[in-house]
Amino acid sequence: MNTHRYGDHPDQFCELFGESGATAVLLHGGFWRARYGLDLMRPIAEDLAARGWTAWNVEYRRVGTGGGYPETLEDVAEACRAAAGLGLGPLIAVGHSAGGHLALWLACEGLVSGVVSLGGVCCLAEASAARLGDGAADEFMASSGGWGSADPVQRLPTGVPTVLVHGARDRDVPIEQSRMYAEAARAAGDPCELVEFRGGHYSVIEPGSRIWPTIAERLEALRDDSRPFAR
Repeated sequence: MNTHRYGDHPDQFCELFGESGATAVLLHGGFWRARYGLDLMRPIAEDLAARGWTAWNVEYRRVGTGGGYPETLEDVAEACRAAAGLGLGPLIAVGHSAGGHLALWLACEGLVSGVVSLGGVCCLAEASAARLGDGAADEFMASSGGWGSADPVQRLPTGVPTVLVHGARDRDVPIEQSRMYAEAARAAGDPCELVEFRGGHYSVIEPGSRIWPTIAERLEALRDDSRPFAR
């Protein structure tokens, strides 16, 4: 594993695992808050590298360390451009929880050729209405009026193939988040698959879980069907 910086802030860095094949841009969750970091995604970064992927594990400014809207989004976009600069193949964003929101947003920006959202916060305004994470979406947006820009479901279609994997027993981010996004994406004409299973919020980032082989399979399908880096 090697560390690469994409900015001067202490949180603007990525961890590189493997250097072959397509690149999985990994975006951790934690409701955009500073107490959660990229260590959450290291187990799947190691697993993907062993499967022949390049894994680009992204840290970014979060609420409490200079992040929130728009700084967090600016960071993940710049980290994605840095990954593209490696020239190691197409980029597929893989995000967990709030990282699922970031992965879907990257698709809105045309920065990735595929997305896998794992128990993702897919609908930002609905997350605010439901006060997920004790009001995490409102903390992330603060007093900004940029909800239309930051909320992936409000920016459909993206034209980017997307897979949503969500546990029916997820108590942190209800499965309705992915169901709503999938319905809206399909109505907008986007290729979007929803994979539901019986697990909870964290099994999607545990390589030893029953759902992980399915996630790896969907990633391989996106890689094999991926289009060139958009811009």
